[in-house]
Amino acid sequence: MGQDNPWLLVGMILAGVIVAKWWRDDYLAARQGTPHPRPFPGATPANTGAMLVAAAGALMLLALETGGELALGLTAQQSQMTGLFGLYTLVAAFLEELIFRGYLVVENRGRGPLLAGIVGASFGFALLHPFLWEWRGGALHLHGGAKPWFSTAAVFAGSLWFYAVRFFPQNPTRSLLPCVAAHLTKNLGVIVIKSVQGFVAGWW
Repeated sequence: MGQDNPWLLVGMILAGVIVAKWWRDDYLAARQGTPHPRPFPGATPANTGAMLVAAAGALMLLALETGGELALGLTAQQSQMTGLFGLYTLVAAFLEELIFRGYLVVENRGRGPLLAGIVGASFGFALLHPFLWEWRGGALHLHGGAKPWFSTAAVFAGSLWFYAVRFFPQNPTRSLLPCVAAHLTKNLGVIVIKSVQGFVAGWW
């Protein structure tokens, strides 16, 4: 998602808010004991402890990523972010969790297929983030070097954690709430770090 089209970002933010509202309706119905017959995946309650563990794990991964960038001298290679794009990443955290940790899951086929699906979907999730590639001037451009590979690996690790908190024992209802809590924490942390390091430029 490029930052050069603020109207597209606004449209995606509004669409994300609408879908989140629909998911919340299913969540509230499940809490009231009258679940919808075909609810959104993971629209079930989760305990506070599970969400705190999920968020704490995301912060640990972010700390490792930030420390790794500093140790490898990659900090100056970070991309700029606008305030509007930062807001979009918070909404996208929910949408990405709904798609990947909600729908792209191999369930009811045993542990092996579940784990294989998690690893495969996490590779796809990482590669969809435009670190190793860029669509510019009507053509696909590939990027090499330490920073693109490091950032892609960090996204892959984050995806594995987001899947883990969907299926760990502290989340017996398989709620998406811990996944969203972790992803929101990670993305909000990225915004804060980029702001401190001077990589947030303007509102749009």
